[in-house]
Amino acid sequence: MRRSCFSSLVFAVLTSFSLAATAAPSVKPEASSPVAAQMVKAEQSTSKVNLNSADAQTLQRDLFGIGAAKAKAIIAYRESNGSFTAVDELLEVKGIGKSLLEKNRDRLEIR
Repeated sequence: MRRSCFSSLVFAVLTSFSLAATAAPSVKPEASSPVAAQMVKAEQSTSKVNLNSADAQTLQRDLFGIGAAKAKAIIAYRESNGSFTAVDELLEVKGIGKSLLEKNRDRLEIR
């Protein structure tokens, strides 16, 4: 009998802790993810980015999903192959795929 009472008591305590842990609100507020923050920042920018004259900071700041490495790759491609003739030519840059291009197509221009 002692053994079954002890087992029941342990089970009740563990269940209580489990329920308290799952029902308790999160103490830490969720910080916005860098991607979400970058999307908001990019959406606030209303001017288009000229692929042939933008520097690395401008590419990072105004385009979604473009970090330091991809911005440098875009500039390196532009320096080695000449000016971009079409926005779709951005697909030739290592690390730039169709989905990333489509997310930024409205923000890009060629002059």
